[in-house]
Amino acid sequence: MLLDFVLILIFGFFAGEIAGKFKIPNLVGMILVGIILGAQFTNILSESALKSADAFRTIAVMIILMKAGLGLDRQKLQEQGGVALRLGFLPAICEMVTITFLAMRLLSFNLPTGLLLGCILAAESPAVIVPAMLRLKSLGWGVKKGIPDAILTGSALSDVLLLLIFSLLIPLLSQDIGFSLDSLRLLPLQLILQIVLGVIFGWLLAKILVFLLVTKKWSQSSVYDTLITASFALFVVVMASKYPFFSGYLVVMSTGFFLIEFCAPLARRLRVGFDSLWQVAQIFLFVLLGANIQLDILGSTLGIGLVIVFVGTLVGRMLGWYLSTWGSNWNSKERLFLLPANSAKATVQAAVGAIPLGLGIDGGEEILAIAALSILVSAPLGAWAIPTFAPRLLQRGEVDPTKVMVDNKIVLLSAIDDSAETMGVLFKTAEMARRSNGEVIILHIVQENNPSNVESLKSLANQLLADIDYQFLVREGSTAQRILTIAQDYQVSEIVIGKRSISNPIFMGSVSQYVLENSVIPVIVIDS
Repeated sequence: MLLDFVLILIFGFFAGEIAGKFKIPNLVGMILVGIILGAQFTNILSESALKSADAFRTIAVMIILMKAGLGLDRQKLQEQGGVALRLGFLPAICEMVTITFLAMRLLSFNLPTGLLLGCILAAESPAVIVPAMLRLKSLGWGVKKGIPDAILTGSALSDVLLLLIFSLLIPLLSQDIGFSLDSLRLLPLQLILQIVLGVIFGWLLAKILVFLLVTKKWSQSSVYDTLITASFALFVVVMASKYPFFSGYLVVMSTGFFLIEFCAPLARRLRVGFDSLWQVAQIFLFVLLGANIQLDILGSTLGIGLVIVFVGTLVGRMLGWYLSTWGSNWNSKERLFLLPANSAKATVQAAVGAIPLGLGIDGGEEILAIAALSILVSAPLGAWAIPTFAPRLLQRGEVDPTKVMVDNKIVLLSAIDDSAETMGVLFKTAEMARRSNGEVIILHIVQENNPSNVESLKSLANQLLADIDYQFLVREGSTAQRILTIAQDYQVSEIVIGKRSISNPIFMGSVSQYVLENSVIPVIVIDS
């Protein structure tokens, strides 16, 4: 399967990048290239590679739920706890009931089979929603009222509820023992047990990780911190599938949440590490998702499937959203944002959509077709709609960098001349750029009455900053004014400048003094 995985990575990456160039969500390109590589077209991927989709899906969901937990804000959850809890149940239940009714009328399904389809279609996709909500948090959209946090928490809880109902319906239908409402009597107790134990085990796992990685310092690098944490989290998810009395995915999400409370520096390192893991995991997730979609069974149910998907969302789920936010401080635009933000379907549908067909349940072929259709329609639409409508419907607030990754590119401005301070300025700039993985702009101001050797300065810069992404700018004019203008134009993070005074070495030169007094950007003055 090594060649298959190489093809998935290469084609998936470039397909995603090409889609992004056309302002299309990257996952669309990955899904399309998966369809092309799969059995529907070229049949390049081997059967063993296609069967590995379940394992990669489990890993990918674990990663994004850990990212979600590491991005939650306890204060915002306390403010919006009621809304988040209602979002975890009411939209899912309303959509499930609506889809069940439609399936019984349009597809002639019986009640349990309709409920089975409702459970599958009503589930939300963490693969789409989690990265999108964390991106909104990093930009500040909706953070004042904790809207992304409420959506993240509600999405996880709703998937726990629907997967629990699904797991109760499958044995009833596959064993042909009939369906009785008595079998649902223990549903509330089981649901509460899964949620409570999920939170408790998450708290315990966070304690263990802090003890091993921080107190005992068993890991000496952020890479090992990430790998150890991911291994523990994946182990919990696998154990939960074997002993389903607790929600493994809820354990993972709550672990990330408690890690912020117990050790914020560790949480920050893990946030960076899991973000890197997701960049790779999403390629496998969406390419294999596309490769496993059976396009040949979509045609017969296309029209009815679209009606079920759209009516379930626009009627059932919107009713749930209205009830969930009723009495809250959300305004009408923020409530409307739930339509693009909370409708995407992909991960759960891909994970369980084929199970009814594999077990020989009546209607399994239609269930698989409509599940695939919901992915093809809602996942790209949701990935596009969330960043598109957030600026139009949400208010922008202050970003809390302790809860999310803030992707700020570090750009350093190094102002040099042909004086003795130049070597020290470039040394310091290079050191700072390496620590922050930043870019450098080297600025040299040429004076008409004081010519300088530009080529020798370029050679020195190339020698000291050979491993750093930098550009060398040569400008004319007033030195101090030019430094401030270039800093503003290139949106630099810090200015590095030399300290020089010809008349009195005790005091700073006029240029550095002027830049210090007038710059709104931090200035570092180097004394040779």
